[in-house]
Amino acid sequence: MKKPAALPELDHPTLDAASIRRSLHNRLVYTIGKDPITATDRDWFHAAAAVVRERMIERWMETMRSYYVEDRKRVYYLSMEFLMGRAMTNSMLNICAEKEFRDALAALGEMGLKPESISEIEPDAALGNGGLGRLAACFLDSMATMGIAGYGYGIRYEYGMFHQGIENGQQVEHPDNWLRYGNPWEFPRPEVLYQVKFHGRVVDFADEHGHKHYQWVDSDDVMAMAYDYPIPGYDTGTVNNMRLWAAKASRDFDLKYFNEGNYIAAVEDKNDSENLSKVLYPDDTTEMGRELRLKQQYFFVSASLQDMLYRFAKSGTPLDNLPDKVAVQLNDTHPSIAVPELMRILIDEHRMEWTRAWGIVTRTFAYTNHTLMPEALETWPVPLFERVLPRHLQIIYEINQRFLRDVMHHYPGDPALWQRMSLIDEAKGKRIRMAHLAIVGSHKVNGVAAIHTRLMKETIFADFHRLWPDKIVNMTNGVTPRRWLNQANPALSKLITTHLGKGWLKDLDQLRQLTPLTVDAGFCEAFVRVKRDNKARLAAMIQQRLAIRVDPASLFDVQIKRIHEYKRQLLNVLHVITLYNRLRAGGDAPPRTVIFGGKAAPGYRLAKLIIRLINDVADIVNNDPLVRDRLKVVFIPNYDVSNAEIIIPAADLSEQISTAGTEASGTGNMKLALNGALTIGTLDGANVEIRNEVGPENIFIFGLTADEVAQQYAAGYSPWVHYDNNAELRQTLDMLRDGFFSPEDRDRYKPVFDQLTYHGDHYLLLADYASYIACQEQVGQLYRDPAAWTRKAILNVAGMGQFSSDRTIGQYAKTIWNVEPVARTAG
Repeated sequence: MKKPAALPELDHPTLDAASIRRSLHNRLVYTIGKDPITATDRDWFHAAAAVVRERMIERWMETMRSYYVEDRKRVYYLSMEFLMGRAMTNSMLNICAEKEFRDALAALGEMGLKPESISEIEPDAALGNGGLGRLAACFLDSMATMGIAGYGYGIRYEYGMFHQGIENGQQVEHPDNWLRYGNPWEFPRPEVLYQVKFHGRVVDFADEHGHKHYQWVDSDDVMAMAYDYPIPGYDTGTVNNMRLWAAKASRDFDLKYFNEGNYIAAVEDKNDSENLSKVLYPDDTTEMGRELRLKQQYFFVSASLQDMLYRFAKSGTPLDNLPDKVAVQLNDTHPSIAVPELMRILIDEHRMEWTRAWGIVTRTFAYTNHTLMPEALETWPVPLFERVLPRHLQIIYEINQRFLRDVMHHYPGDPALWQRMSLIDEAKGKRIRMAHLAIVGSHKVNGVAAIHTRLMKETIFADFHRLWPDKIVNMTNGVTPRRWLNQANPALSKLITTHLGKGWLKDLDQLRQLTPLTVDAGFCEAFVRVKRDNKARLAAMIQQRLAIRVDPASLFDVQIKRIHEYKRQLLNVLHVITLYNRLRAGGDAPPRTVIFGGKAAPGYRLAKLIIRLINDVADIVNNDPLVRDRLKVVFIPNYDVSNAEIIIPAADLSEQISTAGTEASGTGNMKLALNGALTIGTLDGANVEIRNEVGPENIFIFGLTADEVAQQYAAGYSPWVHYDNNAELRQTLDMLRDGFFSPEDRDRYKPVFDQLTYHGDHYLLLADYASYIACQEQVGQLYRDPAAWTRKAILNVAGMGQFSSDRTIGQYAKTIWNVEPVARTAG
């Protein structure tokens, strides 16, 4: 490998406020091309972003060079989502220059500029939808902070999932055009282009030795162009890279059509090609949408593997040593097409023998599973696969044939087991089981919480665990404290640093040292003041955006996550209605503000109906003089990272109420507890481990366990038993059925009633209702004792050290990737 030349002598940009201020003016004039007199806040934002970039780029280049010089093993994290949030403040904090930048921006105050208004100009990068993408973002932060040679690979979506509006109480989807004003954090790489093929056919031929080979011909080609984003570690010299792919036409337009005057036809191929990176998760209820999703997955996987292999080839290392220098983590099944794609490259392009190639593949890949629900495991119809990726279907069949031969040797005479383990599901038309493909093609498979991993071994992947007892391992999720405490909650971060120093930002276990401070009156008073100020900020946002006045002294009861039946926002609504009925009847409870946030998939009818129900309940409750200010309900539209950074620090109570055995892990539960919220939840996902860390007396647990849920299903669960025997529950459900909250359309919520009764209440809301209501009463009783509540809130913060994504990445590095973190100093 050629040694890189030394960097030329550079004018190192310094981090003091005066030099930053000079750079701001220079970038505004020479990069943005604006006079300070006419510059808008957006102009100043782009100038400020350019200045922050300047102070990362040299570290970025030095980091990338060091990986080549040290011949470091690289970790490639493949994910359909990277929910990064705003980059400005995060980058300032991670390069430890936030104060200097704010001082420099504040010095521009004579022009009417406010630092916070400039940073709020930045849109959230619409590269993800929820926990999957947020986890990926945390992992990139941790890899950079810990000095791991980690790269993120994904798609540069021109439009995100959607921007959620609420009109007449209903979710309305609008395009999320986050790139409208450009993205100052990306570096286009037009020279980094890879060809990605679709459709066509496969021909076979024999070489001079009589060996059979395959060639994929007559394909439709698309070009993948790279865009790079620097990912700075916290207080370190490491700046890693996230590379996203945008689809470009292989040729701009068909000249024949253009010459004939048919411009639309001339650019049709270009438009079709570039649709690949237009939208995150296109609607898959149509055949066209399903094909586009499959193409998206293969598009970014193919480009990423080509890029990895190009980088690997520059080292001159033989391909057999690929697993020694490359680790690829598949974040869920979306990138699992990487398994047959790498096989295709090795056997078709490098003419490698199958067994040798398969050994390389299985030692290179590892797979993270994110669901326990069989219906949520991704499958693709064989005819669709055959049409879009004909060569890959052949390879998958060959993988399956060889795998099942091995299974038959281990378990002869058990065709039912062979059928269960097959990569092809024959039950409802032939479908490819992508999770099975990922498991067979990986050397390690991990769950994301202890209970999730146990249930993977005992339920959905029990057969694979029996065959390979050491393959499935646990890697409990974590969150980065840099984003989710230092940035989102600067007042609490400052309070902690005052007492502990700043070492906790890289070693979250140090938060345990807060435990003795629960009896320190001064610390407790300061902790309460921070929470009160955060609640006042959220209340002001709610007032400004929704014209709903909420009392910051009330209990802020928060459920913020994707709207889905298994996450049971509906159970929360049933409690709200029950509490409302009690208050109307003269009951007593501490004032409570129930806050919801989350998006429903556009085609998910019931989830969208639940959003409408929340808003209809809010309309009735918030305007009823009988309950006055004792109960308020708020749905905050378009929940995203930036909204989360305001909501999470203000939360008193964290709702983590999924049906036990359905939530793989959750990370919202960790973020909320880290910011001093108490959790009410089932023993599901990471709630189990949170209870272990904070102590069972400092968390509110209710409901059936995962084993008890399984027993309910096995015994023939009937929701009517709970309906008939619980008067409060019956009253609550009847109000939904009879149109109490929709007087203009009394049948509007009959489908909700039917789902919970006639249709079997699949997620056991009614079975957990009484336990949940009783647990909420305990919450109210504790909230009446501010000192006791504050003590438990501090203990929740103190117990969150285990849930740093640094700990998670350290486990991946040791157990799965076989890489060593390398500390780098900032300089």
